[in-house]
Amino acid sequence: MGSSATLIAGDKKLNLPVITGTENEKAIDISNINKELGYITVDPGFANTGSCKSKITFMDGEKGILRYRGIPVEQLAEHSTFAETAYLLINGSLPSAEELASFSSLLTEHSLVHEDMQIFYQNFPERSHPMGILSSMVNALNSFYPFLGTSHEERINITVTRLLSKVRTMAAMSYKISRGHKVEYPRPDLSYCSNFFALDVHNTGSAIS
Repeated sequence: MGSSATLIAGDKKLNLPVITGTENEKAIDISNINKELGYITVDPGFANTGSCKSKITFMDGEKGILRYRGIPVEQLAEHSTFAETAYLLINGSLPSAEELASFSSLLTEHSLVHEDMQIFYQNFPERSHPMGILSSMVNALNSFYPFLGTSHEERINITVTRLLSKVRTMAAMSYKISRGHKVEYPRPDLSYCSNFFALDVHNTGSAIS
């Protein structure tokens, strides 16, 4: 049996499980306090509360530590591409060359958005904030691609990949609309990040290579 902490409230006593994290940090599971004792906890700003267990991210702001799937973010920034890091977050490990090629191909394949979505984009006022446009369009995705909301496990990875690819295109389109510029389409010959940059700066005088 694991270790525990004891909470005494009035004449009631409750044993609370102690959870040990990947960095040997300790946490007390208080999820049953209300059910067992009728109390809730107060922690303004969640300064001392972990909101969830995560197999993806470890973060310690005081020590300046950020890891994804156990890999320091500095290492990923220096040695991995955006697509490799995205694959890592989704699948739990960095891709092989074959896996990366397949994943990158899917990102390219699903980069376009439904043409009817242009109607929404064209009706946003010029100078609308890009994030306001993007958040609205992400909400609209489910109407055009109802399978994006699927809960079937076998389709989750492809759904995440589709969403990742389309959000890149939609973010660039949102920026262009907010500037009153013509919307451009993704180029299949460019990588994920190069495509995003190309979609943003086309017609602004910057060169793409």
